[in-house]
Amino acid sequence: MSYQITQVKQPLNNAPHTAETKKQERFFLFSLAGIQFTHILDFMIMMPLGPQFITALSINTHQFGLLLSSYTFAAAIAGVFATYYIDRFERRQLLLRLYVCFIIATIACGFASNYHMLFIARACAGAFGGILGSLVQTIVADSIPFERRGKALGTVMAAFSVSTVAGVPLSLFLANHISFLGWRAPFMFIGLISILILLIGYRYIPKISGHLHHIHEGSRFQQIYEVFVAHRHLRAFLFVGLIMLTGFTVIPYIALYLTANVGIENSYISLIYLCGGLATLMSSRFIGHMADKYGKVKVFRILAIISLIPILVTTNLIPVPLWVVLVNQTAFFVLISGRMIPAMAIVSQMVEPKIRGTFMSLIGSVQMLASGIASVVAGLVVTITTNGRMEHYNLVGYGAAICGLLTFWVVGYIHSDMKKA
Repeated sequence: MSYQITQVKQPLNNAPHTAETKKQERFFLFSLAGIQFTHILDFMIMMPLGPQFITALSINTHQFGLLLSSYTFAAAIAGVFATYYIDRFERRQLLLRLYVCFIIATIACGFASNYHMLFIARACAGAFGGILGSLVQTIVADSIPFERRGKALGTVMAAFSVSTVAGVPLSLFLANHISFLGWRAPFMFIGLISILILLIGYRYIPKISGHLHHIHEGSRFQQIYEVFVAHRHLRAFLFVGLIMLTGFTVIPYIALYLTANVGIENSYISLIYLCGGLATLMSSRFIGHMADKYGKVKVFRILAIISLIPILVTTNLIPVPLWVVLVNQTAFFVLISGRMIPAMAIVSQMVEPKIRGTFMSLIGSVQMLASGIASVVAGLVVTITTNGRMEHYNLVGYGAAICGLLTFWVVGYIHSDMKKA
């Protein structure tokens, strides 16, 4: 077949870092970043369309909340089920087949005729998207040496920034300007973009099968159980869970707090996300480079401490000029997302390649579950007064700051585990 000519002749992890392999690596990482971009955008694009869904589907705010959480919790559950087979298949083949399923589920969202069909389609998209996120990180860890992995993950995770930049304004633009499709338009758009990325990935993602050469002892359930209960792995799950709690207790309520308490006009919310996303896009590779140069643990700890400042400012902000909000929220997005780059590089190195897919699937499930729990817990803490103001958001910020401080402490134990291994 013609695509075999473009396959990397040896694993990127072992290939000399020549000009040719650098070019191959760029296209390889671009393909993975594209996959990451589309499944994150598929999640982000729902949030600003709440009023349209409520009107078009005749649902209430609680049902819309369930529609959002269906993606997250389905991804968490799918990640657990994926542990059974993810290390039993060649990575490229599994990635592309899952991506096809994700594309079908996303397009199905656009064709859903009622709330229940949309709920099922969103859950399916979340299930496939959640596994894709873990598998992309696994492939990067399998293919890129640890000393360059921070920069590589920075490239792939920059997709989150692009989806943040594009997600909010793009979903509103498409839904408002393609009137005959309405809220269906964003899903159709993601489906078309995903098909293009699928073709690029088919051409440039190499076969990755080194993990298949290892001998697995015992039953598959026993192997998964051993991966799950290992003390060093439990610390990694706690570490990732705390990172997600730090960010996602605060993030879902930023827009509401800024409009209700700080006095920012709703029309400026897209600008705030746009500035934050663009800054994060530019900073991701730099943070990855710094992590490779000065050490992942050191860079993570610096970011974890500095990020507490915009967290506490965000949740205690009083009416201030727009430029102050833009500066603070941009710093918030850069630092909160920046922590994930050295964190995932650290976590991905904790296990051998033969079980990395299983481990990273569990990590992905923890991420999704923790983000869902964070939103629910924060929703129980904050209240809306009769005059429309949000109260107790400062308590959410203090809780997030405590979680952030705990990550500073837990990463030390993980670093000790890595040195002992």
